[in-house]
Amino acid sequence: MEFTRRNILALGSGAFAAASLSGMPAFASKTDDAIAAFTGGASVAEGGIELTAPEIAENGNTVPVSVTAPGAVSIMLLATGNPTPAVATFNFGPMAGARSGATRIRLAKTQDVVAVAKMEDGSFRQAGATVKVTIGGCGG
Repeated sequence: MEFTRRNILALGSGAFAAASLSGMPAFASKTDDAIAAFTGGASVAEGGIELTAPEIAENGNTVPVSVTAPGAVSIMLLATGNPTPAVATFNFGPMAGARSGATRIRLAKTQDVVAVAKMEDGSFRQAGATVKVTIGGCGG
């Protein structure tokens, strides 16, 4: 069989589309796996944690994010659409005055930022925010 330039372009475009679509569930799976590892498979409730992130980020290279969870022992921060979703984990000792953390993160595209907190009683709390990114920060 002889390939023309048009056939090769069509095959390449199809392969790229298939790779792009098959990668989407992988990011969600990585996020779910990270949350399951952090919680040990325990159920996660909504509320009791405050996540602050901009609704629109002009530049995905430096997106300011802060999280507060009174009574938390540890807080994990995730960017669900990034190739590596785990962004940061804040750990607090018994003498910690405030159970909060702030950082700047890179976001490849518009996506959800999720915070999961392990509370002193062993329960887990979750909050999320969608950040619309106009210029991605994790690309080549």
